[in-house]
Amino acid sequence: MDNCIFCKIIGGEIPSATIYEDDKFKVVLDRFPGNIGHVLILPKTHYADIFEIDEDTASELFRLAVNVAKNMKAVLGFEAMNVVQNNGSLAGQTIHHFHLHLIPRYPDDKVNIKWEQLDLTDEQIEDVRAKLEMK
Repeated sequence: MDNCIFCKIIGGEIPSATIYEDDKFKVVLDRFPGNIGHVLILPKTHYADIFEIDEDTASELFRLAVNVAKNMKAVLGFEAMNVVQNNGSLAGQTIHHFHLHLIPRYPDDKVNIKWEQLDLTDEQIEDVRAKLEMK
């Protein structure tokens, strides 16, 4: 994609702090991180979001994420991690190239990933469950 900043990073047009790369993925430090050590896992094929990515690529990406996360924890020594993946502008996606955030968490950091919980009735939950049930 001509205007995609992540495609430009993957193609080497824009420099990046790459920590891992193979023929399918590039893992880079986020240029504007939520915390020290915040990385992005980028598939080299352009997929706008989770609705476009194929199952095989997603599976490989999450396998890679487990290995990267374990390495990050061993090296950086943080105690927790958020794994974040946004899809669509309404969900907070600002670059429409599928990417996975691995955000280390440290005591007293400034990362805030929260939402207000809904208090649904049993009937509302059942209605949604029935609509979403996969056969």
